[in-house]
Amino acid sequence: MTAVNDVGSAVALKPLCEALGVSRATLYRRRGLEIGPRRQRPRPQRALASAEREIVADLLVSERFVDRSPALIVHTLLDEDLYHCSPRTMYRILAERDQLRERRSQRIHPKYQRPELMASAPNQVWSWDISRLRTTVKWQYLYLYVILDIFSRLVVGWMIAERENSALAKKLIAESIDAHGVEPGKLTLHADRGSQMRAKTLAQLFADLDVTASFSRPHVSNDNPFSESHFRTAKYQPSYPGKFAGLQDGLTWGREFFPWYNEEHRHSGISYLTPADMHLGRGEQVLKARHEAMLKAHPAHPERFPNGAPKLQVPPTAVSTHRGGPMPR
Repeated sequence: MTAVNDVGSAVALKPLCEALGVSRATLYRRRGLEIGPRRQRPRPQRALASAEREIVADLLVSERFVDRSPALIVHTLLDEDLYHCSPRTMYRILAERDQLRERRSQRIHPKYQRPELMASAPNQVWSWDISRLRTTVKWQYLYLYVILDIFSRLVVGWMIAERENSALAKKLIAESIDAHGVEPGKLTLHADRGSQMRAKTLAQLFADLDVTASFSRPHVSNDNPFSESHFRTAKYQPSYPGKFAGLQDGLTWGREFFPWYNEEHRHSGISYLTPADMHLGRGEQVLKARHEAMLKAHPAHPERFPNGAPKLQVPPTAVSTHRGGPMPR
């Protein structure tokens, strides 16, 4: 489209609007206001008369056809040598009367809110899950139970078993709570919606220990990111064999992996501290020592520090399942 300027020459509309800083949509809207309201669309010759529309409207909500779709109604009437209008016209008539909806009863799934848990200290929020471990025998698995403190990433309890059930999970959770001296009413335990996680035996345990249960939304793995991330770390660690010869082989691996994870693994989500440093409150001390080492190295080669002198890092003060990571100071 083009526009005519004062000297009568045609100018393309797009570069003209760009030069003036005006969108073409604004120009069209203002031009429409100047022209005035649009003329009403003429009534199509094929449109049904008002009386005919009322007949069709009454037919659509009749007892015979109230639970059928317009397409079924049209073809049912055709078998009876009757024709009123097309299915599309029936849909228009229903829309005009605000009757356009699913005409059969449908199951309504509840809306689940995304869990938003916050931990500002150890033993406030734990996350737990179960993962299968492959064995050398096809279709046989071991099951790895892990309970993780989301603030420090410390594994507070783990178990490898030959079966997956709520009784084993109940035992592990109770022993972990007792081992870490968790006070009643202080702990929230988050998990996905597996059958073991929602078992009645666990619900009774939580009630006895005054533990708050939290669950992910159905089919949403991102609601339990800490456990999922931990299993990935475990299965991608060089010592992980891929397949285990049996339960004893799995336990041997676990007794080496979990001390390494808690005491030696420097976790990127907690300023590369170990989970034990974070859990026991040694984080600030470790980061301060690292900062002093950087300060000593800076004078010798300042050109290797393009962002200036090293800055002191601080450990995260809170962790949220909603953010999926630490919240720095």
